[in-house]
Amino acid sequence: MARIAIFDSGLGSLSIIKPIQKKFKSEIIYFADQDSFPYGTKSTGELKKIIKSTIKKLEEKFEPDLIVVASNTPSLLLNPERQPGILGVYPPLKDAAKKTRTKKIAILATRSVVESKELQNYIKQQVPTGIKVIKINASPLVDLVESGKFISKKEFCKTKIRAVLHPIQKESVDVVTLSSTHLPFLRPMLQQAFPDVTFIDPANFLANKVSSFLKNKKSETNKLKIFASGDIKVFQEKLQKIGIRNKVLQL
Repeated sequence: MARIAIFDSGLGSLSIIKPIQKKFKSEIIYFADQDSFPYGTKSTGELKKIIKSTIKKLEEKFEPDLIVVASNTPSLLLNPERQPGILGVYPPLKDAAKKTRTKKIAILATRSVVESKELQNYIKQQVPTGIKVIKINASPLVDLVESGKFISKKEFCKTKIRAVLHPIQKESVDVVTLSSTHLPFLRPMLQQAFPDVTFIDPANFLANKVSSFLKNKKSETNKLKIFASGDIKVFQEKLQKIGIRNKVLQL
């Protein structure tokens, strides 16, 4: 059976599990590194240490066929795909550029990504001249997901979403990339607040990459095991609120 280790600083990247499972059957080890939450406020140096240590830990404990750094922040800032057997998650800007009619797109990403030269370089590589890209700090929205407020305080979340995404109305943006894996959990609210905007989830692009990478290791069934650092009881409670009943194990 193909074994995939997927990690993030919290529950956000659980949003990519179903798209991968639909595309490719495998055993998935999901690791929520709560001790390192949030990635989006860490310096590049801090992130480098965290990601290197986490990859080593997952390799030694699980010997996976593939490791997915399931967060746009370290993927863009560190480019982990330079290492064999590692995939990252990146903003689907090429697709956004193809879909836009107004020639204006937006990236919702964490603060450290929005402020980085790496994102600016990535935009130059992926987006044709003539299309304007608006960078929006979505770290406040990431917190809505990780805290569980997107379930318990929906009206508060809707107000926060409208405030954070105000620039897309001002700029007539019609396509937005959800460049944090936490954000697909907010997609129904985002779509409700901005019905004329297309929100693109990078999960399907990642699922295709995983399937291609492991095409010779197809399995019969899907399995999912969830691990976390920090207080696993707190994480278990968070998962139960979003309908995930898997037992959380300490790592």
